[in-house]
Amino acid sequence: MGESVQAEVMMSFLVSEELSFRIPVELRYETCDPYAVRLTFHLPGDAPVTWAFGRELLVDGVGRPCGDGDVRIAPVDPVPLAEVLIRLQVGNDQALFRSSAAPLVAFLDRTDKLVPLGQEGALADFDAHLDEALDRILAEEQSAG
Repeated sequence: MGESVQAEVMMSFLVSEELSFRIPVELRYETCDPYAVRLTFHLPGDAPVTWAFGRELLVDGVGRPCGDGDVRIAPVDPVPLAEVLIRLQVGNDQALFRSSAAPLVAFLDRTDKLVPLGQEGALADFDAHLDEALDRILAEEQSAG
């Protein structure tokens, strides 16, 4: 197992324009999956929900609107590094979270110290693990079918 960076950030879960509540969100980055970050949302009364997406998407989204598809990230105001909106969508269902940019930037800075952005491919074991995983999946599918 590789090294990792973790942080906990309080975010506002925006249920509607009138209703929001603060929840803890665990941010995690692991060198064994150097292109991704994981956010685990701890919603009251529900099991934690984890979303994984590109670290570069989070880096870019802190400063400018980006993302298409299931994950979209954008600054709230034109004021640099104030607050960020994270929109997660599955089908017609979506969840919107608002966070101060500062803890996200601090987390991303720590990930960059561990694996500089753009250097993810330099982790030699990543490609080997990916190849092994793909070979194992293909072998299981062939034996099952």
